Amino acid sequence: MNITEYIDSSHRMQVINLWDKTFGYPDARNKPSLVIDKKIAVGDGLFFVAEEHGQVVGTIMAGYDGHRGWIYSLAVSEAHRHKDIGTFLLSRAESELANRGCVKINLQVVESNSGVCEFYTKNGYHVEPRISMGKSLVRD
Repeated sequence: MNITEYIDSSHRMQVINLWDKTFGYPDARNKPSLVIDKKIAVGDGLFFVAEEHGQVVGTIMAGYDGHRGWIYSLAVSEAHRHKDIGTFLLSRAESELANRGCVKINLQVVESNSGVCEFYTKNGYHVEPRISMGKSLVRD
């Protein structure tokens, strides 16, 4: 297994397929092709894929605004789960954030997704007493 920075020409369709299967977001603003395009436009080098035999088996996107780091779109194909790929991806993103001076990482998990919560807990994350709020600036 190899973790590399996302390269549009060789990874795009594989990432889109993985995210469709993993996340299945119904909102247009979360359409994988749109999210990928917006992330690539930022050009921050915080988008990674895990490959096995040339196939994308996992992804992670991170963000850093100079104050806090964020973890987004950590996905591992169903056939490759429980092989530490998610942990390796998370570690890569954490390392890249730390190298940029990030001192704290935040992430959000859908409350009902207990398996994902357990994964992050095992990797040193904990629930903080916060309320997550959002506002859509674009209508679907």
